[in-house]
Amino acid sequence: MSRNWRNVKRQEFKIVFEPTGRQVYALPGTILLEAAALAGVIVQTPCGGAGTCGKCRVRVVSGSCPPTSACKAALGEPEIASGWRLACQAKVLSDLVVEVPDRSLFEAQQQILVRDEGAGVVLQPAVGKHYVELGIPGSMDSRSDVDRIHRAIHPFTFKRAGLHLLRTLPGALRRQAFAGTAVVVDNVMIDFEPGNTAAQCYGVAFDIGTTTLVGTLVNLATGADLAVEARINPQTSYGDDVISRIRKCREEPKGLAQLQRVILGAMNDIVDALIQRAAVSRESVYEVTLAGNTTMQQIVCGIDPSALGELPFSPVFTDALSLTASELSLDIHPNGRVFVFPQIGGFVGGDTVAGIVASRLDREADPVLLVDIGTNGEIAHKGKLIATSVAAGPAFEGARISCGMRATAGAIEKVMIEADVRVNVIGNARPAGLCGSGLIDVVSELLRVGVLDATGRILAPGELPASAPAAVRKRLVERDGHTDLMLAGKAETASGEPLYITQRDVRELQLASAAIRSGINILLAMEGLRPSEVGGVLLAGGFGNFIRRNHARRIGLLPPIAGRKIRFIGNASSLGAKRALLSVAEKKYASEIARVVRHVDLSLSPEFQMEFGAAMMFPECDLGAGMDAGSLNQGSGGCG
Repeated sequence: MSRNWRNVKRQEFKIVFEPTGRQVYALPGTILLEAAALAGVIVQTPCGGAGTCGKCRVRVVSGSCPPTSACKAALGEPEIASGWRLACQAKVLSDLVVEVPDRSLFEAQQQILVRDEGAGVVLQPAVGKHYVELGIPGSMDSRSDVDRIHRAIHPFTFKRAGLHLLRTLPGALRRQAFAGTAVVVDNVMIDFEPGNTAAQCYGVAFDIGTTTLVGTLVNLATGADLAVEARINPQTSYGDDVISRIRKCREEPKGLAQLQRVILGAMNDIVDALIQRAAVSRESVYEVTLAGNTTMQQIVCGIDPSALGELPFSPVFTDALSLTASELSLDIHPNGRVFVFPQIGGFVGGDTVAGIVASRLDREADPVLLVDIGTNGEIAHKGKLIATSVAAGPAFEGARISCGMRATAGAIEKVMIEADVRVNVIGNARPAGLCGSGLIDVVSELLRVGVLDATGRILAPGELPASAPAAVRKRLVERDGHTDLMLAGKAETASGEPLYITQRDVRELQLASAAIRSGINILLAMEGLRPSEVGGVLLAGGFGNFIRRNHARRIGLLPPIAGRKIRFIGNASSLGAKRALLSVAEKKYASEIARVVRHVDLSLSPEFQMEFGAAMMFPECDLGAGMDAGSLNQGSGGCG
């Protein structure tokens, strides 16, 4: 990185993705697919980014982004002339405006169908709205109010009417001249609204993470997303990981109530933001689906997770829950429903089930790993559908890192080492810290240039190989008996203080990476597979979008397989929650998945400690024949 911050700043280009308007800044040579992921735009790559399927096509509206030979082969000259490129091949060479068509998005593989016509989600929500004109009953019509509505909406039926509705229905029917819209959720009629409101039908899908919360407002009449909102999970102020929150519930009489109150408050804040942005009525939101890890789901429901803090780490429930919004004090329609995802066992919760639902992992032909990397790393292996959870810790979220921060403006999210250290900063701002993807990058690059050895020790200047860049050598500083590397000098940072990657930071990453790697290795060993025999890896979770595949393989986080076999599938937990919101068949599918997946508890595995100890060592640079030719060379694309 140049000592002159302005020079560094000019090296980042602004990329705007339409039609969402999302924008990011990226270093020259960054592959468009990577830039899109940074913006939260998940482009589908069935070929794993090999440039052969043509599914990731995007159109460059303005700026310099020359086509590659793969672009020309897949698209043809007329499309090339119109600005079309393969996102997995084309590189950023200037400020860009890029149009991403719907068919190129990952969710295009999960299309919404209004009828049962094959693959995809059949639009069949648990919420139904039916406008009826019953007519004023005559002297010979003594049927009950509920029976008359029931018959009027045939063949759509309901099992009963809620008590709250029964108390208000007689007056509502007669004030409205026996015409209005019946609202049915999970076979229960919950309201009878004046006028024809059948088109005003909404739901919210929640992904409840240890660190972040994501809510998506969906039009249940069309299947369309209307708004998405994210928040930091406010429980992080009580601890970075689920263990600290379980401990709070175990040790403090009001701990559970306090944790539930703050997370429900954040969820209601998200609902407020969603309905304001989409300009819809709160009373027209009738259902919430909720997917999270075991601890988070139990806390949201006000269920004590204390048993998860001791052997045999038993969850309170595994079957899906159906609750009322009022039971959780969620600010939607007061009689609305909440679907809580089923859980597999131990710490393998509803988010893993939702991820399998979203990815259709059970339908993959080859052995495939679904890996959700976050504070807690969940791993599902296709084979016989086995799953486990590992405590990766918060390093991937930037916690417990000396200059760590979350992936927000000012965070160094990408690091490259050429003649010197080059960084990419979110928001094109002065660097304020290092987020998880940047941490993986810098450790991988230090391994590549010989500044870091296989044990994870940062070498002193006198121990470096002759090939180590001179500028990098000058960045090494002896502090507290260890060697640290200066990422940015005090004249370059937002705080006016230098930013370092320290020896302790490297150890924190080793611990997190070793946990994921050990879990993967044990699951594969149970299936008699070597890591190099994995047919593919599906990287899920918000953090997974930001990982450079070659760097993740270099540090041993991911198996040594070809980069084209590693696919980003975005926030699979959120997508699974949305699928359940849109279709009762998807809810049933989730329940079936939870029952057939075998839970592997690594805390009871005698092999885990041995695997974990071995995984603390970084792999040698030659990661095996399964790697792409030259895939360990960073290059400028960083996508592997």
